[in-house]
Amino acid sequence: MARHLSHHSELRRTVDALTAQRVRRSTTMTKAMPRTATGAGRTAGAESAVYTHGHHESVLRSHTWRTAANSAAYLIPHLRPGDRVLDVGCGPGTITADLAELVGPEGRVTGVDAAAGVLDQARAAAAERGLHHVEFATADVHALDFPDGSFDVVHAHQVLQHVGDPVAALREMRRVCRPGGVVAARDSDYAAMTWFPELPRMDDWLELYRRVARSNGGEPDAGRRLRSWARRAGFTDLTSSAGVWCYAERDELGWWSGLWADRTVSSSYAALAVEGGHTTAARLAEIADGWREWGAHQDAWFMVPHGEVLCRS
Repeated sequence: MARHLSHHSELRRTVDALTAQRVRRSTTMTKAMPRTATGAGRTAGAESAVYTHGHHESVLRSHTWRTAANSAAYLIPHLRPGDRVLDVGCGPGTITADLAELVGPEGRVTGVDAAAGVLDQARAAAAERGLHHVEFATADVHALDFPDGSFDVVHAHQVLQHVGDPVAALREMRRVCRPGGVVAARDSDYAAMTWFPELPRMDDWLELYRRVARSNGGEPDAGRRLRSWARRAGFTDLTSSAGVWCYAERDELGWWSGLWADRTVSSSYAALAVEGGHTTAARLAEIADGWREWGAHQDAWFMVPHGEVLCRS
């Protein structure tokens, strides 16, 4: 992939450039909410939402493309050697491994995910890169099994759109972050996604996906809500920003349209859409064909916008 950045020199250059050019709008810092005693205040409930995408190969095809540089650039300038980092919803661990490289061997990175199976892939990715200061475990973001103040940085990428209570999740992320540490979240915003050419079956895809995601307990338009959720979670020192993924080159278009065409008919999303009575397998096949038609167009272009919020605990 043209935009799949390398894990070493390019990542370091991105760090230096972002640190030098950092210009963010921040709210005024006020006194932080008192923290509970160790382990106290943990959310009692378990995850109530269903993860819409699942971990089909077509899903992991996009998840393994993600790096700190293309998916967590807003956080990179705030990482320091020796930081203890929690990566919530780490999936196959590509971003987690990059975070481990950025904090160095003197740091410690823990990746957690609700799906145990995908963590084997994450462990293999870290081992292949010789990263021995990374560990992985299953966890529910609403009830993290860590003492108060365990981490300097708590990060979640494309997680809050899929959980049952994003405000409670942010409170729990805050609980396990030390006073003065950083809680960072980034989520896409499906309603704000845009593309060209405007094909009817692509519109059908977006309407259906948003309906299915909400019926599963998630919020597909999470990006625009992150700041609001963070404020409701008690954060007062917030920095809000936005970032995009853009697919326009021929190899990118084939990759992006192909994975969504496959996901539309073969992933957990497809099963949930049909079993939930939202559509039929035949209609999903038509939408998948729409993705392929769009991706083959010589003028095709697609933008995925993301909301980002960086909070001081």
